[in-house]
Amino acid sequence: MLNIVLHEPEIPANTGNIGRTCAATGSVLHLIEPLGFSLDEKHLRRAGMDYWKELDVRVYSSYEDFLDKNPGAKIYYATTKGRLSYTDVSFEPDCYIMFGKESAGIPEEILVNHPDTCIRIPMIGEMRSLNLSNSAAIVVYEALRQNDFPGFNLKGELHRLSWD
Repeated sequence: MLNIVLHEPEIPANTGNIGRTCAATGSVLHLIEPLGFSLDEKHLRRAGMDYWKELDVRVYSSYEDFLDKNPGAKIYYATTKGRLSYTDVSFEPDCYIMFGKESAGIPEEILVNHPDTCIRIPMIGEMRSLNLSNSAAIVVYEALRQNDFPGFNLKGELHRLSWD
């Protein structure tokens, strides 16, 4: 099972959308405080819809608290400063993928110690970054694809009609 880590997220709708992605993929959502919102905020619940109650959410008081409670975790740091593309690494089935806050990303004090696991999503031109929830979805689904979508229903069905 994948682990999605948000380091000090600021926008409740982004966290709600990422929570919905985690619920749909069976991923655990890890939130590192301080948060820019309350976990019972209506924007968070609206973005996460009725999936929030099915989500495994874990909250940590700091990055150090997160590391202490997840010893030995293989962490990939999603950052626009990464040397590797997210497609250049082989994601383990139980790895952690960390994303930083919307206004500043993951602090460089953290990144500098992990150059080989800092990953980025390539962009053209002078774009600074993608939306946080979009970035998380892109990387999460690549990690799942690399692991053959474990336990996923890969066959779609029509609601009223049949493909046959």
